Amino acid sequence: MSLSNFVKRIRDIMRNDAGINGDAQRIEQMAWMLFLKVYDAKEQDWDMDEDNYVSIIPENCRWRNWAIDDRSGNSMTGDTLLNFVNNTLFPTLKGLEVSKDTPIKKSIVKTTFEDANNYMKDGVLLRQVINIIDELDLGDYEESHAFGEIYETILKELQSAGSSGEFYTPRAVTDFMAKMIKPQIGERVADFACGTGGFLTSWLKELAPQVKTTDDQEKFDNSIYGIEKKQFPYMLCITNMLLHGIDVPKIYHDNSLLHDVLDYTEDDQFEVILMNPPYGGNEKNDVKNHFPSDLASSETADLFMSVIMYRLKRNGRAAVILPDGFLFGTDNAKVAIKKKLMNEFNLHTIIRMPHSVFAPYTSITTNILFFDHTKPTDDVWIYRLDMPDGYKNFSKTKPMELKHFDPAIEWWNDRKEINIDGFDKAKKYSKDFIVERNYNLDLCGYPHEEEEILPPKDLIQQYLEKRASLNAEIDRTLSQIIDILGIDLDVNMGRDEQ
Repeated sequence: MSLSNFVKRIRDIMRNDAGINGDAQRIEQMAWMLFLKVYDAKEQDWDMDEDNYVSIIPENCRWRNWAIDDRSGNSMTGDTLLNFVNNTLFPTLKGLEVSKDTPIKKSIVKTTFEDANNYMKDGVLLRQVINIIDELDLGDYEESHAFGEIYETILKELQSAGSSGEFYTPRAVTDFMAKMIKPQIGERVADFACGTGGFLTSWLKELAPQVKTTDDQEKFDNSIYGIEKKQFPYMLCITNMLLHGIDVPKIYHDNSLLHDVLDYTEDDQFEVILMNPPYGGNEKNDVKNHFPSDLASSETADLFMSVIMYRLKRNGRAAVILPDGFLFGTDNAKVAIKKKLMNEFNLHTIIRMPHSVFAPYTSITTNILFFDHTKPTDDVWIYRLDMPDGYKNFSKTKPMELKHFDPAIEWWNDRKEINIDGFDKAKKYSKDFIVERNYNLDLCGYPHEEEEILPPKDLIQQYLEKRASLNAEIDRTLSQIIDILGIDLDVNMGRDEQ
């Protein structure tokens, strides 16, 4: 089939359905149908490769037995199709019997559909969408590979689909991070908030050229591990992995923050971690109970940093995206996390990214921290990646591309301090210098930055982070003054009250 207008054809049909409200619901609607189509293609392979293969999906609910329109006029459509999907297909797949002994490639069907929904209300339009999806020939290598690229454009649309943008990291960023982390056959990569699987696919793409033998292929197939809390991106990620040839995707529908970090053993650790932790969110107090008291931040990204440190193997490597608030934050939890990071890990490089990389989802400026579990930090290199020539902002029509990281890659391989017009663009800072700044890593910032009017949510988040840091600085300074003066505040306060 012609894949060039695949997404447009489906979008045009769904726009006429009263049940679809916005891009996020349209993509979610496509997701469960694409999953079943892709899974059915995989099952055809497993049928041939395995003796007596038995599907976990009952026969009447397998894509091949209800979705395919044989043009005989007998295929379900209209209210009949709608009734089947809502009252047979979804309840059946949500209720599949799964145990700890169920193979992952079968259990993913149930976990994929646990919280999935059918939003379409017009059975005729639903039939039209299903027919377009069924035209995909995933048994044809070239068409299957081409559809992998189309699927990436579907995921990219999440960036501008309201709050769903949190599940998608621009591919230029994930590809750059995977390239700099230098994957090796035999290593496993983890992403504990994997969204739609962008880091995992970039890892696979970077690792693929090293596959030379059947043993290499087996290690390649087992080299990814992901956890995703939310149902929608979990479904997209599973489908993404199946499309990339991973028959047994070790992707789990779970919350990485609901496990005691002190309980992790070496078996729970990974050679490589690539992540863009959710940030700007606040977790409930009971989540903090899973962390040592000094690391128990209320900021989601901080908690994920602790998870990463506890789950990175000795000699392992990590690349993590974090907002500016992590760099400049000097509240107690952030300082404790950065102290642990620099005392136990080698934080060797920070790449400061230009604004609008994640626009329009968020305007908060972000950074990439590269560190390894080899030794304590001695020095930290910080490099500022400037907006490319001719760009004022990244946008849907002018997105960030991998080539925009070329200056950072060139600098990475031949590190030198760079100062332009009196402003540091690249500089090496000693750990002692950073400790003196109370672990404030807000260095090599953007000079002459035009004042940007942020969306209310981002503005409030930035304000809260800066207020927390200022309060921490005031408390620290007051504490020093009190110590110098030898004042016993508790005694004085008691006397004032008498």
